[in-house]
Amino acid sequence: MPSLDDLKKRIKSVKSTQKITKAMKMVAAAKLRKAQENAERGRPYSQKMQNIILNLTKSINDPANAPKLLVGTGKDKTYLCIVLTADRGLCGGFNSNICKLAKMNFKKILGEEKILKIITVGSKGLDQIKREFGKYIVKKFSFKEKKQITFKEAEIIGKEIISLFNLNEFDKCIIFYNNFKNVITQIPQAQQIIPAKNETVFTEEKNLSTYEFEPEEDEILEDLLPKNISTQIYKAFLENAASEQGSRMTAMDNATRNAGDLVDKLTINYNRSRQASITKELIEIISGAESL
Repeated sequence: MPSLDDLKKRIKSVKSTQKITKAMKMVAAAKLRKAQENAERGRPYSQKMQNIILNLTKSINDPANAPKLLVGTGKDKTYLCIVLTADRGLCGGFNSNICKLAKMNFKKILGEEKILKIITVGSKGLDQIKREFGKYIVKKFSFKEKKQITFKEAEIIGKEIISLFNLNEFDKCIIFYNNFKNVITQIPQAQQIIPAKNETVFTEEKNLSTYEFEPEEDEILEDLLPKNISTQIYKAFLENAASEQGSRMTAMDNATRNAGDLVDKLTINYNRSRQASITKELIEIISGAESL
């Protein structure tokens, strides 16, 4: 049984941890509001970009001469998977949920005897994936030194993807990230960005506007498709940022409450041990007095 001094130190330690988790919860709550606003503002832009590409796709007269980024290589052999996670931990199951979905897809791709290539963005995803799929990682990115991810970072990854595609390094590209729904719910997503997969994006095709394009559709797509890849990656960054803070806020709230419960239990044990110690001393004093 631990001594009174040990219990006192344990209670002090848990209370210190509780203060830290409470402070982290407040910081996450403050960051969440801005991150959620950014994610919600980014959705209409990425959606509109996809709408324009869909209209352009329908206007193409010769699909055989369409840009490869839109229609793909015509093969289904090599997959490039981009796993977007955080560079920091203490955010519940945020990173684990993304990696879990990614690993399921990795096993499916390898089970179909396809070639797998992985790019990790964020050190936490790299730590989890390299244990089992380390030999398939071809590139790794970390923006830990950046206070906030901007479109510039999304362009860096977008250019890397396009560069590999132009070198015929892969046939299909899929990105993995968490879609922010609310503070409690973040849904892991697997979105194919090369070739463009229209059916996963458009739910109300009848409401799409009709556009007239100048110059030709092919010329516009040549410029728009690379930009769309960076846009979709940036959207994933924004969704991840909101999801990370929401998950961290929930995790720190649970940790704070658990620390409070543990302090209560330790305090009860401390009081019982202290009472037992006092009772024992009284018995010893009384026994000594009677023996005189």
